[in-house]
Formats: sequence, C-alpha cells, structure tokens
Amino acid sequence: MLDNNQLLRFTTAGSVDDGKSTLIGRLLYDSKSIFEDQLVAIENTSRKKGHEGVDLALFTDGLRDEREQGITIDVAYRYFTTPKRKFIIADTPGHIQYTRNMVTGASTANVATILIDARHGVIEQTKRHAFIASLLNIPHIIVCINKMDLVDFSEKIYNKIVTEFEEIASKLLVTDVRFIPMSALLGDNVVNKSENMPWYQGAPMLHTLETMHISSDINKIDARLPIQTVLRPQREGFLDYRGYAGRVASGILRKGDDITVLPSGFTSKIKSINLHNTELDEAYAPMSVSVTLEDDIDISRGDMIVRSNNKPEPSQDIEVMLCWLNNTSAKPRTKYTVKHTSNEQTAMIKEVVYKYDINTLDRISNNSELNMNDIAKVRIRTTKPLMVDSYRENRTTGSIILIDEATNETVAAGMIV
Repeated sequence: MLDNNQLLRFTTAGSVDDGKSTLIGRLLYDSKSIFEDQLVAIENTSRKKGHEGVDLALFTDGLRDEREQGITIDVAYRYFTTPKRKFIIADTPGHIQYTRNMVTGASTANVATILIDARHGVIEQTKRHAFIASLLNIPHIIVCINKMDLVDFSEKIYNKIVTEFEEIASKLLVTDVRFIPMSALLGDNVVNKSENMPWYQGAPMLHTLETMHISSDINKIDARLPIQTVLRPQREGFLDYRGYAGRVASGILRKGDDITVLPSGFTSKIKSINLHNTELDEAYAPMSVSVTLEDDIDISRGDMIVRSNNKPEPSQDIEVMLCWLNNTSAKPRTKYTVKHTSNEQTAMIKEVVYKYDINTLDRISNNSELNMNDIAKVRIRTTKPLMVDSYRENRTTGSIILIDEATNETVAAGMIV
C-alpha cells in the first residue's frame, strides 16, 4: 500500500534556535517513525548532555560540530512514512551564513515549512526564507509559529504574527500559505492536536502534510532531453547502434516524433527509445533512456533533443535571479563555469540589474556588488548558447549554478527569468 502513496518533499527553514530540528524530531518521535536502536542511542546521548528527557534535535543534527554547538550546519535529510503518505524532510540551517544550504535543501521541495519563534515574530531571516521559497517556486508554505508555550499560548500574539507574515506573502508569488501555532518541544499541534490552544480550529502539522494536495512540478508539455553521453556498445547485435542517452527533463518523447537537435538545429525522427534492453514506445520525465534517430547527426554531451514544434530558443545572454552563495564577493567580468542540465560553458556576469532589500523587498539599483546571501537579477553571457526555459515553467531547464574556475566551489544558484 505504501508503494502507491504519493511522495511529499518538504523543507524546514527559520532563524537560529527557532526549533526546526526539534520540530522534525517531535514529528518522527510522535509518529513512531524512529527505529528502536536510534532511539536508544539518542536517549544515551541526551543523558550524557544532561537532559532530563530525549533531546529531539539530535534526530537530525548528525554532524559532530552540530552536536557540539547545538546548531544545524548541513542539510539533514530524513525519510518516514505514515499510512497515508511517504515523506522526505530536508532540515536546513538557520544561521545566516548557511542560507546557501537552505537554497539547496528547498530546490526540490513541494512544501516549505517556515518556523517563527512566537517571542520574536517575523525577522529578517523569516523574510529571506519566504522570498527564497517564492523564487524556487515552492507552491505551498506552512508557517509554524513555534514556542507558543513561552508566550502562554496567546491567541493575540499568534494573530499578530499571522498579520505580519501575510503582509510579506502579499508581495511574493505564493498562492497557498497556512499557519499553525505549536510547541515542538511539548508536542502541541505537531502530530497531536493541542489541548492548550482550543482557540485554534485547524489541523496539526502532520495531518496537514498528509492531506495537502500536491500537484507534480514536472513540466508535462515541453519535451526536453539533455544528452549526457553517446552509447556505442561493441557487442553482437549492437555493432551499428548509436544511442543518445540522458534523463528526460520534461514532457514526453515518442517513437516517430519529429525532433530538433539544439543548438545545431538539425532535424530527424526518433527511431527507437530504449530503457536497458527494453524498447519503449514513449519516454517521459524523469526517465533515463537512450534514443536512436533515423538520421546520422553529430550529437554530443550538452546538446538537447526537443520536439520540432516545441523548442526553446538557444541563448547566450540570459537573465537570471541569482542567489550568491560564496563567502567571496562576485568579481566584475570574472569567468565562471555555468552548469545547465548536462551542459557546461564558460560565462561571466555582464550586469547586475538590481538587488533585493530583504527587509522591504524593494529593488536596489546602481549596486553591482554581490556578497554572500545577496539575491539579485543579473544578466549572464555564455561562450556558447544554452537551451533554457523560464524556471517557473520548467525547474530542470530553468536552473543553473555558477562554479569558480579557480577553486571549483559553487558560488551561486540561479533561476532563469
């Protein structure tokens, strides 16, 4: 039964000590999704640290530095199932210097859960995480107003925070925002409904996640097959085989389809589609397949097969919403490696069109310096054309990363406008 359940990916985000790891620990603990040996190990570690009960944050904070400092540094992924659904959780750090990890953890999420400390209300990190969730086109946001036990479960404080966040959400491209007052430490409104907040008539967090409708984020219309490699097996029966292998990024490809190879523009028809040793009539995202064509065309890694009646325009000048992730500021006219699907090119940032003020969400012009955690609209010039779609239409072909050629560090992640 569980194999047929819909998978939901959600990420946690919030400022330092808002209780993200504790919330995930409570979710796993109360839903009985923890193995007995894990529970024993966490109980032993909790006793060594002098805690009276189980330190729920230890279920996700697995790195040694995380346990020593009591903070989350890296993205921690956890998997669990209930009778209604399967889940993948990405527990992301709250420290501002680790905001880049939040971008990584949220990039494939269906739902973003943003935690707010009821004592502090909406702060800068709350606005930053909400903005990133909007940029990443995450369709659902659950705002968890945590630590309600520290404000005497006050409905007035809860309503004030809801109003503050709704003002932010009104400026973002977010359609579904839900609010849950809770105490992750005590378990109020996480798995079980709280008896301390009878004024809250909504469902607890787990029930909300189990019943939320999740539509697929895969573009089913635009057929895109980025080529990873060319297969030339030297064995009997395949001596004349030339297959173009890759993972279908979006849409559906069928035998007999008229296709165009980009960026060259050559056209042909799909002769066969193979998955291992099986021939298929069609392939769809996210299948990894090999296709053969009726014509002999020069195709290599980084090229893209698309349907002839539905193709992107190859472009060397691209507008991107960029999240700068590196400690070192962006240098004008510096060469970077841009990775887009299976394509790698040399690129440089031509222009910073504007940056965002995270506190007000206003645009800042005439400021071309990009520092860590800055979010800006930029124009990028590549040495060869990229076959791109906008990120809101296609997450796979609409995203890029920039890599420093000298250090090989990923310095930025971008969503194509």
